Amino acid sequence: MQTNFSAEQLTDSGVAEAEKILRKCVHCGFCTATCPTYVTLGNELDSPRGRIYLIKDMLENDRPADEKVVKHIDRCLSCLACMTTCPSGVHYMHLVDHARAHIEKTYKRPLLNRLNRAVLAFVLPYPARFRASLSFARLARPLAPLFKAIPGLKPVGAMLELAPKRIPPSSQLLGAGAHTPKGEWAGRVAILTGCAQSVLEPDTNAAAARLLNRLGIEVVVPKGEGCCGSLVHHMGREEEALDAARVNVDAWMREIDNGGLDAIIITASGCGTTIKDYGYMLREDPHYAQKAEKVSALARDVTEFLAECEMPEPEIEPGLIVAYHSACSMQHGQKIIRQPKDLLRAAGFELREPAEGHLCCGSAGTYNIMQPEIAGQLRDRKVGNIEATGADLVATGNVGCITQIGMGTKMPVIHTVKLLDWVYGGPKPRELAEG
Repeated sequence: MQTNFSAEQLTDSGVAEAEKILRKCVHCGFCTATCPTYVTLGNELDSPRGRIYLIKDMLENDRPADEKVVKHIDRCLSCLACMTTCPSGVHYMHLVDHARAHIEKTYKRPLLNRLNRAVLAFVLPYPARFRASLSFARLARPLAPLFKAIPGLKPVGAMLELAPKRIPPSSQLLGAGAHTPKGEWAGRVAILTGCAQSVLEPDTNAAAARLLNRLGIEVVVPKGEGCCGSLVHHMGREEEALDAARVNVDAWMREIDNGGLDAIIITASGCGTTIKDYGYMLREDPHYAQKAEKVSALARDVTEFLAECEMPEPEIEPGLIVAYHSACSMQHGQKIIRQPKDLLRAAGFELREPAEGHLCCGSAGTYNIMQPEIAGQLRDRKVGNIEATGADLVATGNVGCITQIGMGTKMPVIHTVKLLDWVYGGPKPRELAEG
C-alpha cells in the first residue's frame, strides 16, 4: 500500500511504525474471509482491509478520529485472525492498537459511552473491585432487560447478564509466595495471578500449580504483580496499560534476580498475548525496554510449557469426548495450536474440533460488554458448532471464552489445565463434579 506521510509525521515513532505496517498491505482481501465481524455484518469497513483504509486516512491526514472511524474500530475484536491469514505479514495488532490510542486522545465519546468505559477500566483490572461489583450485579440481574432497552446503557445490561450466578470463594486462590515441588526439583517458574480470572476462575491457577509441582517445578506467585494491562490496552488507554506492564516487569524481575525463572506461566491466553508484547510496548522506555524484552521472552502459556515437560502416565481414564475451543489469543495471537490438543489426547481424552474454529466466540476482553449484539451472534454461531461435535464438554485456555461460551450452552466449559491436573492426580474439576 502506497503511503504519503510527511517527514515530520514520521518523527513520531508510533506513526512511523504504522506506516511500515500499512506499506505491507497489498489489498488482497484474504483477511475478509476469516474476519468475524465481516463474516457477520458483510460490511467492508468492518473487515481488516476496510479498517486499514480508515486508519491510513486518519493518520496520513493527521486528523482527529471521527464517529465513522470510531464505530468500525470499536467493532474490531482484535481476534487477530487476519494476521494468521495475511500472506504479506501485516502486523494488524500493532496498527489497530495505535489507532485506538489515537482515538482515545483525539475523540470525545458520548457521555454514557465514556462512563461505561471508565467503569470497566476502574473495576475489571482490580480483583477486589471486580468481586464486589459481581456481588451487586447478581442482585441487579433482573434489571438487565431494562438496561438493554436503552441504547446508551446496553453495556450495563450485558454486564449484568454476564455476571455469574455463583462467585467462587477467594479461598480457592493460589496464595502468594513459593509452592514447593514434589520429588526431584526440575525448575522454577512464576505464575500470573491475573485480574478477572482470579475472581471468576481462581481454581485454574491452583490446578496449574499442583500439576507443575508434581512435575518437580517450583511455582512462585510474585508479590506486587497485577493485571497484565490488556483490558485497558485494547480500550486505547495506553498510559494505563504501560503502567500495568511496568508493575509486572518489576515484580518478575525481582524473582529473576533472586532465584531465577525458567518461565513466566500464564493461564489466560488473552494475557499471554499482551505480556509477550511487553518488549514492543515498552521499547521506548529506557528504564524498562531491556527488562521488558526479557520478560516477554520468558512468558509461556501453561500448555506451551507443559508440552516441553516429561509428562507421567495418566492416573485415570477420563473416558470423555472434548470439544477443543482454541481461543483467538491462543491460536492467532500466540500461534499456539498443536500443544493443548496433544496434551489432551495424551491424557486420554477423545478430541473433536468444531467447525469454523478460527472464528472468535465474541468475548474478546470487554467486547461482549461494549458490543453485545455482535458478540451474541458470534457466541451463538460458536456454540452451534461446538454442540454439533457431540462432545461431553468444552476445553479452552482463556477465562473470557469460558464465560462467553458458558452463557450459550449447558455443556461444561473447562480450562484445559484443570482437565490435565485431574488426569495426572489432581481433583476432579468442579464443573464435572457438580454435573
